[in-house]
Amino acid sequence: MTALATPVSQSMIPEEFDLVVLGTGEGAKFLAWTLARQGKRVAAVEEKWLGGSCPNIACLPSKNIIHSAKIASYFARAAEFGIESAGYKVNMAGVTNRKRTMVKGLMDIHVRNFETSGVDLVLGHGYFVGPRLIQVDLNDGKTRLLRGQDVVIGTGSHATLDATPGLAGAKPLTHIEALELETLPEHLIVIGGGYIGLEFAQAMRRFGSRVTILERNAKLLHYEDPDVSSDMETLLHEEDISLILNVNVEEVSGLSGRAVSVTFKQDGVTDTIEGTHLLVATGRTPNTNGIGLELAEVELTDHGYVKVNDRLQTTAPRTWAVGDVAGSPQFTHIGFDDFRVVRDNLAGKEHVTTGRQVPYTLFTDPEFARVGLSETEAKAKSISYRLFKIPMAADLRTRTLSETRGFMKALVGNDDRILGFTVFGVDGGEIMSAVQIAMIAGLPYSALRDAILTHPTLAEGLITLFSSTPTAVDNQ
Repeated sequence: MTALATPVSQSMIPEEFDLVVLGTGEGAKFLAWTLARQGKRVAAVEEKWLGGSCPNIACLPSKNIIHSAKIASYFARAAEFGIESAGYKVNMAGVTNRKRTMVKGLMDIHVRNFETSGVDLVLGHGYFVGPRLIQVDLNDGKTRLLRGQDVVIGTGSHATLDATPGLAGAKPLTHIEALELETLPEHLIVIGGGYIGLEFAQAMRRFGSRVTILERNAKLLHYEDPDVSSDMETLLHEEDISLILNVNVEEVSGLSGRAVSVTFKQDGVTDTIEGTHLLVATGRTPNTNGIGLELAEVELTDHGYVKVNDRLQTTAPRTWAVGDVAGSPQFTHIGFDDFRVVRDNLAGKEHVTTGRQVPYTLFTDPEFARVGLSETEAKAKSISYRLFKIPMAADLRTRTLSETRGFMKALVGNDDRILGFTVFGVDGGEIMSAVQIAMIAGLPYSALRDAILTHPTLAEGLITLFSSTPTAVDNQ
């Protein structure tokens, strides 16, 4: 771990709190607000991003940018809809300012929530100097010492930059800097074909950048079913995004924002690609460095996350962890569920993370969304299922939108309950949520098949899906 500032705890009397949260991401901030409103004395320590990464530099700002890119794509397709729009131009500074306006509004809401809930918001760098004892070097130069009857670690994660020669010196973009661009990259090179890489790649291409993706695996979204990987690769090709798979990046030179080159090896052959900007989207690293976890008697996993049990308790008494830093699936909605788990356990209830649903959506256009089992997972677990699958064009609403790309499919078990649902199509996340609610209720697939749903809506396509002829797959 990095060296901590000199502790002053020996000369200070700790301030006592019922709860201290270190970090104000999704799970931590809701714990702080909720317990404070219950009359508990709560302190929340935040160094930089009030409310966590989601409203500031991640999911919500990125979706704001992505929606602007969607509007740009409509201008590019205007003739398809009978509209003349020759001569349109993307103003990247205007795109970014729209995002900044949204973020400011979100921050105003967060500030009000901290004020009205009664949370003691402590702005500065916080770190443990003992079990449940946190020193905060305040942003104004002063120091506070906080002790919680319970402490929650919610410090999140940050973009991973590996030790590739020349990478750090090239000062590449991460998602943070990419969301602040005011000029459009001429040629954006993206290292990493995961969620962040794919979303930014498509958005920047639609704004007018030339885009190349370098992906280390032989297929995009290699952990998903082959039809998902294939359709995603087809989408990128249709949008004129260059995709170079199965590569090992060996060296980076130059400076992102001016001129940068990436040397890589593919199938034993070394090659180099040149661009103006470089975006690194190769994963996340938990923020456990420099916060004194060893002094708190909090252990880490082999991958550097805070070690927790299924109640999100750490190895130290009355010390909890939520969100990315706890190794939870890296989605804001899971961070919120972590809040509910810890909230209930603090109240003496028994609430565990085991077996919970983890839905997710990749916000490309069209979207990819999934909940429950994929075919790949069902086969690996030897689970028999019936497969219902239709092209999105069979959902009549897509034809009114001129958005017929993709498919949706569902796995149904022998008891007629839905085991999993996958959609690669327009507003896929919204369609998935309708199926997930049926899964939560334990309804048979026929409940959706026989429902009366408004025509024409995207959800109505679920009737078409579950009325199609299934294919039985016996993995026993």
